[in-house]
Amino acid sequence: MKGIRKFSRLLFLFPFLVCACAPAVRNPVSIQSVQGLAPESVSEYRIHPGDQLEVKFFYNPELNETVIVRPDGRISLQLANEIMAAGLTPAALTDILVKKYAVEIDRPAVTVIVRSFSMQRVFVDGEVGKPGLIPLTNLMTVLQAIAQAGGLKETARTDEIVIMRQGPGKKVLPIVVNLEKALDGTDSRQDITLAANDIVYAPRSHIANADLWVDQYIRRLLPIVPGFAVTP
Repeated sequence: MKGIRKFSRLLFLFPFLVCACAPAVRNPVSIQSVQGLAPESVSEYRIHPGDQLEVKFFYNPELNETVIVRPDGRISLQLANEIMAAGLTPAALTDILVKKYAVEIDRPAVTVIVRSFSMQRVFVDGEVGKPGLIPLTNLMTVLQAIAQAGGLKETARTDEIVIMRQGPGKKVLPIVVNLEKALDGTDSRQDITLAANDIVYAPRSHIANADLWVDQYIRRLLPIVPGFAVTP
């Protein structure tokens, strides 16, 4: 009887405990203001040490090179040694190379392509197939990052995906997006572009939280009598 009374009290508290299981985000950043938090990586990526750069000459292919930016931020190229690349955009580095190579060749046509990003990554956690670090490519969205992490589980709450982003003054700002609206086409803005070091968290759905709570508390506390079955 004591076990039955405890079970009855748990059933009474069940709706309140289910609500408590749902994570709450205080003062989330609105989707409309996310544009104001857009990182440099979205529009003007700046080169970092460890990045792999491809330097291509349209009319002088013999000068083409693929180089890794050294820890000191510099690269070494034919006819243009010791160039500081870290902190520059690919376009700014291209302008510098054009000026340097103009001394050696006539009207150099150069382009700089970032082939791999050393410090660009995001962390995807929660109800996804493979939580962990994901390399961030340019203009990667929330859905693309989640796909890289094995996709959403059936237990995920798709209408409240949380992105934690470092804002001005290194303050962490939460952004809540509704991927259901992005998936059904009603609001594609919900699938926002990610920034380096963003944390994407897919919380458990209300139903998944309820199932977990039932398994952890009710089923383990319910006295089971041999030959007695509990049916819905």
